[in-house]
Amino acid sequence: MTRIGRAFKRLKKDGGKAFIPYIMAGDPSLETTKETVLMLEQCGADIVELGVPFSDPLADGPTIQRAAERALKNNVTLRKVIAFVKDIRSSTQIPLILMTYFNPVFKYGSERFIRDASDAGVDGLIIPDLPPDEAADFIKNARKANLDTIFLLAPTSTEDRIRIVAKVSRGFLYYVSITGTTGSGLLFDGSMERLISEIKGCTDTPVAVGFGVSTPEDAAAVAKVADGVIVGSAIVKRLHETPDTLKDYVISLRQAIR
Repeated sequence: MTRIGRAFKRLKKDGGKAFIPYIMAGDPSLETTKETVLMLEQCGADIVELGVPFSDPLADGPTIQRAAERALKNNVTLRKVIAFVKDIRSSTQIPLILMTYFNPVFKYGSERFIRDASDAGVDGLIIPDLPPDEAADFIKNARKANLDTIFLLAPTSTEDRIRIVAKVSRGFLYYVSITGTTGSGLLFDGSMERLISEIKGCTDTPVAVGFGVSTPEDAAAVAKVADGVIVGSAIVKRLHETPDTLKDYVISLRQAIR
């Protein structure tokens, strides 16, 4: 079992829900990213999702796109992010997930990427543009390296799609709460509750919800129906624009999710 699995197991035992903040590695610098990861852990984060900067992030909205651009200007690469994880492991054992796109992985070399990520201390991988139907070898190699593969489901996912994704996801399933990009508003019309219930009918793997969660009220509402709450764009925006407010904001999210 990975650190991610152990985190969800502990939370389930305690009746809690996972708080999973997202930040872009290297925005504004890898040194600041290290400080931020440690602060997030101190404030009660259970798992941290690290974005890997990429020039064409199809699933990301303007806030995270701009963060990726800033990190790329700092010459932050997938190789440097893996090295960053190896370095930070001397300071924390919090579960860490890399969220990247397949192009950098392909250029790195898929098998080499999996090996190096695992050796560095990465616990899970999210690759939005790698569909599970085309990822058999990738999943197999990740399993051997004890890396969780986390795939996405959306409001438009069919029953067949849910079963396919549930079968190959480890750690948790990532439910994208909206049909837009990151940073869009959350919609509470009952559809999220219905689909999460359907997902849970297919698997015992935890379900975490991301995209659109920006306020403590959003986080509390999502925590009522999901096993974990992912907050990305709102954190990235504060880190860039008003970093002095970030800690209090993170604490307010943690308290809402409890």
